[in-house]
Amino acid sequence: MKAYYFLTISLLCVFCLGCDKNDPEENPAPEQSYRFEDGFETTNNSLNALFPTDGSRWSTIQQTDPSGAENAISVVTNPVSEGGNALRILAYGSDSQLSKIDIEKNGLQIPEGSTVRISADFYIDTTEPLADLLLLDLECCNCWDPAVGDNYGSENQCPGVRLMMSGGNDYLSIERGKISGSTLQQTRYAFPRQQWVRVEWTMTLSATDSGRNLLVIDGQQVLDQPAMNFPNPGVFRDVFAQEGIDFTLQQPTYYERVQIGATANPTPRTIPMYVDNFSLQVD
Repeated sequence: MKAYYFLTISLLCVFCLGCDKNDPEENPAPEQSYRFEDGFETTNNSLNALFPTDGSRWSTIQQTDPSGAENAISVVTNPVSEGGNALRILAYGSDSQLSKIDIEKNGLQIPEGSTVRISADFYIDTTEPLADLLLLDLECCNCWDPAVGDNYGSENQCPGVRLMMSGGNDYLSIERGKISGSTLQQTRYAFPRQQWVRVEWTMTLSATDSGRNLLVIDGQQVLDQPAMNFPNPGVFRDVFAQEGIDFTLQQPTYYERVQIGATANPTPRTIPMYVDNFSLQVD
């Protein structure tokens, strides 16, 4: 089905958590400026310390295990890129079940027109091919039309943009399949392995091709391309109309969650990685 095709990446294997649908009019106006930072510092390597009841740090863990293996997430003291702790991610390869393990921050309200700067340090501790591995997602869930429901699977109900290894192996690129856009791909700079790598992703959000998409890896600018990077009501309406479905993107529309880690590991290989020094700035 065309609508399903355009709202997922080519392997039909990138799944996201289903989201509660709230009445948009009950949501407060999006914040115009926001900053969230976390270096995963805890006492005694406590994973639970990353999820305080006041919501000041992370919100939840997304985990889907393949058959016969259990993905893992923990706080460690080595290696680290700064401070005394980092987040360790162990994502087993997918089989009939897509493998994913990541940490996410919910409750964001990032509207169109915002400039978003997301940065983090990654240490991928393998030399295996990484094609289609997803590391970082920025998504909206309340924008999904509740009248359509889960007819296309809960994996499609949180449109957004993501960082994905592309270009045949390990060229980090910007994936836009869930907003019906093509991948903004680069093959200038292969992602370094078994060392800390700084990733800086800057976007000026737009539902048209005027959006800015800047990606810098270890100080090397690898992408700076204008393109849509925010859900477009007309695009969604037209895509679903091809299947005879009346789809209305919910208003107000804003990105509400960020996920980092192995947000999807469709490869058949086990991928160990570490994440540190995370920052999200919205202006």
